Amino acid sequence: MEKKVKIIADSTCDLTDELFRKYDVDMIPLCIVMDEKSYYDRKEIMPDEIFKWADENKTTPKTAAISMEMAVETVKPYVEEGRDVVFFGISEDMSTTCNVMRLAAKELETDRVFVIDSRSLSTGIGLQVLKAAEMAEAGRTAKEIVTAIEGARDRVRASFVVDTLTYLARGGRCSSVTALLANTLKLKPRIVVKDGKMGVDKKYRGALDKVILKYTKDMEDELLNAEAARVFITHSGCDKAVVEQVRAYLESLGIFERVIETRAGGVISSHCGPGTLGVLFYVKEEG
Repeated sequence: MEKKVKIIADSTCDLTDELFRKYDVDMIPLCIVMDEKSYYDRKEIMPDEIFKWADENKTTPKTAAISMEMAVETVKPYVEEGRDVVFFGISEDMSTTCNVMRLAAKELETDRVFVIDSRSLSTGIGLQVLKAAEMAEAGRTAKEIVTAIEGARDRVRASFVVDTLTYLARGGRCSSVTALLANTLKLKPRIVVKDGKMGVDKKYRGALDKVILKYTKDMEDELLNAEAARVFITHSGCDKAVVEQVRAYLESLGIFERVIETRAGGVISSHCGPGTLGVLFYVKEEG
């Protein structure tokens, strides 16, 4: 029996191609602008190409929401089949992507498109997408999925450690003086996504491998109270040994059924630069 609800997400959810296929989720790319030319994230350009361009030009690319054309093109076939669509977008405090999808639904003159503002980024979105996909597989309605996902958004834990503030400074997200000072002192901030916004809550100092493991262990209380289904290690290009160190620690907790590694896409990588790593998960519902 065909599922009644189709799940669609934007490219910032940072899921792997394998996960998109396994959970039958469609992806709509955001746009990355370099040299006044726009590229579709993950379809036309990948993070390593972005890093090379950024370092050569001493700046970061601009990023833009999903295109109206692709939003309509992706959703239209499902609407015409009489299926409901649940779309996940990056936090509305960071992008107009969710609104583009609402406009696409208006153009198609349909009430079958349900837009969820993830209030998150990267696999903080991916966690919600996979939960929704599992609910769709189980035959839940679009309204049931929206209610459940939105009711659990504040239980998503999305954070990451940045190796260098250079990229955030180039993109205007912190001052060049702050970046220079942090890089000189080898400070590596922990950036937390809360209520749809990014903020720094800790600053680590030292070699990246030690900082990343300390960052992960600092979350132990919440990790021990996490939902068991999955935890993500998402990074923008970290040494394999560092990633495996984090994986070994997470597996040693004996909590998670799956520890999933994913590579951050072009949008997240453009803003954070190489060497960024996050551990993302749901905490259990209280009571």
